[in-house]
Amino acid sequence: MARLDQTPKTVSIVDLSHDGRGVARWPEGDAHAGKTVFVAGALPGETVSVQQTARSRHFDEAKTLEVIAASPDRVTPRCPHFGTCGGCVLQHLAEDRQIAYKQQVLLDNLQRIGHVAPATVLPPLRGDSWGYRRKGRFSVRRVEKKDKTLVGFREQDPRFVADIAECHVVVPQLGFKVAELGALVDGLDARRDIPQIEFIAGEARTALVFRHLQPLSDADKARLEAFGAEQGFAIFLQPGGIDSVQPLSGEAPQLTFRMPQWDVDLLFRPLDFIQVNAKLNEAMIARALDLLDVQPGERVLDLFCGLGNFTLPLARASGDGAVVGVEGDAGLVQRARANAERNGLGNLQFFAADLAQDLAGQPWLKAGFDKLLLDPARSGAIEVLKQLPLKGLKRIVYVSCHPGSLARDAGWLVNEAGWTLREAGVMDMFPHTAHVESIAVFDPPKKG
Repeated sequence: MARLDQTPKTVSIVDLSHDGRGVARWPEGDAHAGKTVFVAGALPGETVSVQQTARSRHFDEAKTLEVIAASPDRVTPRCPHFGTCGGCVLQHLAEDRQIAYKQQVLLDNLQRIGHVAPATVLPPLRGDSWGYRRKGRFSVRRVEKKDKTLVGFREQDPRFVADIAECHVVVPQLGFKVAELGALVDGLDARRDIPQIEFIAGEARTALVFRHLQPLSDADKARLEAFGAEQGFAIFLQPGGIDSVQPLSGEAPQLTFRMPQWDVDLLFRPLDFIQVNAKLNEAMIARALDLLDVQPGERVLDLFCGLGNFTLPLARASGDGAVVGVEGDAGLVQRARANAERNGLGNLQFFAADLAQDLAGQPWLKAGFDKLLLDPARSGAIEVLKQLPLKGLKRIVYVSCHPGSLARDAGWLVNEAGWTLREAGVMDMFPHTAHVESIAVFDPPKKG
């Protein structure tokens, strides 16, 4: 492997990459003049001094040493760990420009991958930009050279755990107690046997799930219990797979979040998927329901429904209509049914089905629907879209967490199935990161 050139070099940043790094080319006179280099911590329009950090055949990587000429869009990062921690990569970019960048990423993906463009670009949806992250996973690593146990997100170099004392995007009840959490783990007998701590915040309690590779001593359990009582956290242990999660002691506390606009209260478990940004989630649901425009008596299909995040508000809003939710995780389906009963909703049904597999034998697929809502994982929904009886549907609303898979699926819907991409826009579920959440509306082929 060729050695890296550690000589500081001056480059001009011309663009922002999909992962939030500046894009430049090595200058004339350099041995690799013209080769693309991705620069962490740099913004378009800037002149920066950089140092190479990685090399490959088609591009190089570098970090910013000094900003020689700053962009007018540059702001001072709020978090002292910015630049090392990989949890946020855009804190140095003004928030208005962050959302504009994400919108351009969406439109570029739709054009480049799907060969489509929306007739209308929806105004961006925004929620809380600090202290919003109510679900996530901290990595844990005992570093003997530092005589310290690190708890945090991965560094920008993902081989390492960031040494952080606070996090400004995690919910405040936890984000400003990361140092205490690290000290807790460092004081455990099992400090070398805990690889991760998952967190999830409900309305009343925040739960911490400690993954441990060896059984915990009674002394460690007592330390964890005392920490939970002192800091107000519900402590769970995970000795094995996701089904092994159990409360440290006693009965598991109820974890819930409420969506008052629809008078819906969702109960969830510590490792269940919930949208990370509570306020943005409510705004997203409101927009999805508005775009779906369910009329009296219509039947709505909600695919990848999870715990019923969209399904339950849909059922509440649809009046005498019927709503069907389908999800691949049977445990989530069971809890979605319980949530429907908990909220007194009788006009909906839930089914468990792997939506990436053959669905020919699924009874719900033959029921007939007027509207379709889908919110797939990063891999998208192309397999299920190709199996759905699209004829007869009046509208599709597609919520996406990955612009590339949305663009691919939009391309198929428009260019193969004849639908129209009426509207699309971004939603800032993860401020200060390069993550792009979006929503798109499709209308059916015109008759005749």
